Amino acid sequence: MGSPKLLLLNLNPPDDRARDLKDILASCVQVEEFNLHPCGNDGGGHLEIIRQCEPAIIFIMHQPTMVLEARGLLQSVRKEFPAIPAVVVVETGEPNEMFAWLKLGAVDFIAWPFRAIDILPRVWRLLELTTQATTLTQSSIARHVMKELIGENEKFLQAIQKIPRITECEETVLISGETGTGKELCARAIHYLSRRARKPFIPVNCGAIPAELVENELFGHERGAFTSAKTSQAGLIQEAEGGTLFLDEIDCLPLLAQVKLLRFLQEREFRSLGSTKMRKANVRILAATNANCEDAVKSGQLRRDLYYRLNVIPLALPPLRERGEDILLLARHFLDKQATQFDKEITGFSPNAIRKLFFYEWPGNVRELEHIIMRAVILSGQSVIRARDISLLDPAHSTATESFQEAKNKVVTEFEKTYIRSLLLNCHGNISEAARVARKNRRAFWELIRKHQISVENLRSSTSLQTGR
Repeated sequence: MGSPKLLLLNLNPPDDRARDLKDILASCVQVEEFNLHPCGNDGGGHLEIIRQCEPAIIFIMHQPTMVLEARGLLQSVRKEFPAIPAVVVVETGEPNEMFAWLKLGAVDFIAWPFRAIDILPRVWRLLELTTQATTLTQSSIARHVMKELIGENEKFLQAIQKIPRITECEETVLISGETGTGKELCARAIHYLSRRARKPFIPVNCGAIPAELVENELFGHERGAFTSAKTSQAGLIQEAEGGTLFLDEIDCLPLLAQVKLLRFLQEREFRSLGSTKMRKANVRILAATNANCEDAVKSGQLRRDLYYRLNVIPLALPPLRERGEDILLLARHFLDKQATQFDKEITGFSPNAIRKLFFYEWPGNVRELEHIIMRAVILSGQSVIRARDISLLDPAHSTATESFQEAKNKVVTEFEKTYIRSLLLNCHGNISEAARVARKNRRAFWELIRKHQISVENLRSSTSLQTGR
């Protein structure tokens, strides 16, 4: 059977968003034909295109001013081609609007901004359901997922480089790190790079579920299990069958639920509320916490036996304040992303803005940095982000009160580390080539590598992972 064809019916004039969506799909699926047709509201023309293309999935993209035309097109598509799934591409994912699209026959929707890590698994499942052959390979998915994990810091790279090896086994993983360091992103990477990628990834925030509802959420209930249980309901474990259940803030799970979760981890079986039957489940458990687990165990907040059962494979993410060389790298990444999203022509940061970013302690880590860059892009009217555009939430964390010499030494050290790492990455870990580009003799360049404790082997591994070699 040939590769699947994906058809985008675009009611907008050709734009960057349509091209972005095309690039995401075409990069991981061997697409024989991906048509971009800004045909206005010519429904008959669209239907003829579908007949000629015979696509596996149809994407309908429209602007808010074209809602009526898009709804009419969707109804025509569902009537003429009921076996072909239709996905609506919208600017915002408002619940009421999405419900209306689903009632009209859409099987799913995609909202801007487009992220490969969100879109590709859903498209993959649709292709599988329609029995179309797909060439979404693990290596191509890996490139998309790993691109979301940005950094050159030694500790960060050591953690990220464990992920491909972790995906090869089925053991539980405990991801630790402060709020905003990227724990859920790592969990998604583990799932989508594993053999379970075609099955559901179910994230649950244990701290956001009321204590009295935790068991019901995890294990589900049978009809009549309690007064208001008029029907049976599957729990999150059952929903994740064949896939991955990600338990965030695991230290917030009530102790009684911890006991039942421990039994499930040991036996891979559970009992729904009100049921007399034990059920087997094929689910991988990933857990995360921003707390110090040893302290949580000592205080009685986290059961010691559950901690040991979860911590089979530990994955620790460093805070952003310990990743000085990554701050500007991440800031530029978020600047490019947000400038594109909000259609702003912003090219970089002023020297004072860079200094302000560099000397902040980042208590909210990467998530805080992303939000601050987004706010600066939205509010800035200049082509360069200035220091005044960067509104820090907690200036008390800033270390800008250091002496001139201390600040200078810190900046020089971080510059040297960042420069050498970037150069070695560009040269694929070839020290002689990097020394030549830096116009330094090999011995002096090697001394700089030793001074900053840069692992050339880790950088070579990172380069191989990114290029798929």
